[in-house]
Amino acid sequence: MQRDGKYIYCIIASDYDINLGPIGVGGRGDLVSTIGFDGLCMVVSDHPLSRFVVNPENMLAHQKVIEKVMKEFRSILPIRFGTIAATPDEIRNLLNRRYSEFMELLKQFENKVELNVRGTWKNMGMIYKEIDREHVELQKLRAEIEKMDDQAKKNLKIAEAGKLVELALFEKKTEETDKIIDSFHRSVFEFKHNKKNSDAMFMNTAFLVNSGREVEFDNIMADIGLKYQDRCDFVYTAPLPIFNFIDLKIFPEKWEL
Repeated sequence: MQRDGKYIYCIIASDYDINLGPIGVGGRGDLVSTIGFDGLCMVVSDHPLSRFVVNPENMLAHQKVIEKVMKEFRSILPIRFGTIAATPDEIRNLLNRRYSEFMELLKQFENKVELNVRGTWKNMGMIYKEIDREHVELQKLRAEIEKMDDQAKKNLKIAEAGKLVELALFEKKTEETDKIIDSFHRSVFEFKHNKKNSDAMFMNTAFLVNSGREVEFDNIMADIGLKYQDRCDFVYTAPLPIFNFIDLKIFPEKWEL
């Protein structure tokens, strides 16, 4: 018979149990509730111990539960996707052992939310032309390549030019991102850069913001969009759990060590 454990979404401070309904990860309609110790709780639902599926549906369900908790609690510590404990006692033991750590983090991140901004250039041809104009060494390499007849040597020079362009593109992304981040320096506590998945994406940054300052952030983002409207497109997310600023390492199989 398949045995269920407790799938964990986040940690909250609460003196009462919560019931978020049958919205648990896994698509079985499992009830999302809490397991607590002395006012510190983990938000959980039942889930098979022996089978966990990594797919977009489960990832979205994980985030949706945390977002629902955010509507009721001013501070949460999100747990990484896919964490399952064997028993409720394992959870209580962990909360007991790391009580001070978790309480301090909840206090530190109270009333904080995460906002993400992704920026992409509209015209990469224009960006490469800018790079060419700004780098004398690259201009010299291109001139050399045009005069070469030996294909093997020419290929080596082309590869060299490609590396220069790659480096210059990285530097331009950094410069452009820094200019935009500077606009937020009075409105955010912290920021973190995430992976960019294309040459055109120059910015993918998470900002840690006080939950009372979203309107201020919105207004700054609107000004940036207007300023760069001919050059860049921006995707700006609504307030999210602070995934980029909390990285709690919880390994259920080692909880009793």
